[in-house]
Amino acid sequence: MSNTASMPAPGFGSHPAGQREILGHPVGLFVLFFAELWERFNFYGMRALLIFYLTKSYLFNKEFSSLSYGAFNGLLYATPLLGGLLADRVLGYRRAIVLGGILMALGEFGLALPGLGFIKQTNLALYAALGLIIIGNGFFKPNISTMVGSLYAPGDARRDSAFTIFYMGINIGATIAPLVCGTIGETYGFHYGFLLAGAGMVLGLICFTAFGHLLGDKGLPPKSAANDFGKKRFTSKDFLTFGGAFVFVPLAALLVSMPDKVSEWAAPGAAIAFFFFISYEASKCTKVERQGIYVAIILSISSLAFWGAFEQAGSSISIFTDQHVDRTMFGSERPASNFQSVNAIFIVLLAPVFSWLWARLGKMNLNPSSVIKFVLGLLQVGAGYIFLVWAAKQADSGGKAAVGLLLATYFVHTMGELCVSPVGLSMITKMAPQRLGAFMMGFWFLTTSFGHVVAGEFASKQEKWGFGTLFYRLMIWGIVAGVLLFLFSPWVKKWERAKLAENSAT
Repeated sequence: MSNTASMPAPGFGSHPAGQREILGHPVGLFVLFFAELWERFNFYGMRALLIFYLTKSYLFNKEFSSLSYGAFNGLLYATPLLGGLLADRVLGYRRAIVLGGILMALGEFGLALPGLGFIKQTNLALYAALGLIIIGNGFFKPNISTMVGSLYAPGDARRDSAFTIFYMGINIGATIAPLVCGTIGETYGFHYGFLLAGAGMVLGLICFTAFGHLLGDKGLPPKSAANDFGKKRFTSKDFLTFGGAFVFVPLAALLVSMPDKVSEWAAPGAAIAFFFFISYEASKCTKVERQGIYVAIILSISSLAFWGAFEQAGSSISIFTDQHVDRTMFGSERPASNFQSVNAIFIVLLAPVFSWLWARLGKMNLNPSSVIKFVLGLLQVGAGYIFLVWAAKQADSGGKAAVGLLLATYFVHTMGELCVSPVGLSMITKMAPQRLGAFMMGFWFLTTSFGHVVAGEFASKQEKWGFGTLFYRLMIWGIVAGVLLFLFSPWVKKWERAKLAENSAT
């Protein structure tokens, strides 16, 4: 992998772009850090308001709102599979990222337009805006993560640390967004919150395009007969892809409007299609490459179980917080949407600790394998619900649940997330064959998608089961999944070691 791009940048000397460093990492990492920070401000600003927008502005019932919320997030994380494949084969990562950012900004502004009086508040307007965000995320999300991995040579020990830093940038945006967009949206009108979220996406695009030269030759269109590597001209395939992105928006909008169909046939259909495609691709791989693919698949499926429990924060936990938690802090009652910042705040505080911990254990040859980190993550997401079961009992007694129990859940869940999400991103870049890098990153987000659909199914049962039973079953779900993965861990560790040894040899 080339690190010899030579475009100089002010303040960084005249060394090749791939060799300039800040804090021991390529400077390009921090370009991607800030682009992702503002994109996440955009996403989490919208997410903080969405469940309340559906239930309070559109007056959807809680079951349908939870299913729609789960379907939206599921589709949001499914489209990266296609976006990654198109970036690998046609657009290159940079053009895919810019296209995705534009579509997401349009979607956020589309959510704001009814409240600003430009269009009527209709279900069609709602679903069209959400469709734009879904398709845009498919082009943006897998490709910016893949670009982080492309900054490092195979076997570079800094990779896990880099993804933890990158993940910290995600969560700085996720910290600010619910506090700013959530407070403005719940106080002055949802449309103002969505407008601020869209402005964040525009800032992310500015960061990426203005400082893109610091990425050197990373993320340029793939080499082909029609498009020489490094050339900036657009091809007919590029324009066809741009047009196709807009064609898929109505389909995404339709699926969000029928969330039950997502879990019944869209998610299984996507899983079957992937199985046949990856089986064909794996047949062309070496034995060690196939083992790397097996590791990526097993851990990605394990992440489905994690996200199914974890991603209650924007649905059932938010509704529980709004209705049953004493939200008085520092002398005033906080909007329920603000509490979606808590996880991100803990990420910002704990990410440097985990980054240091993995690096320190690595130097001592004690760094746990990816599969063991996933086991720890699953056990912690289950254990975090112990506090919410307790909180639900307090609410059932007729009072308000203590806010400390909610904060304790977020704290334990955050530790679990740091064992899964940044490690998973790094794992994909290490385990996937280079020619399938963005596609396998897309599969990582596809299983995250299934996790969101599962989360929506769980959340939709809140009125039928009650919050206490819901949280208890989520606790059992996480712990059992962690134990099952631990039982399979010896085989997964063996395959992982073989692929890492091959990476080091190349």
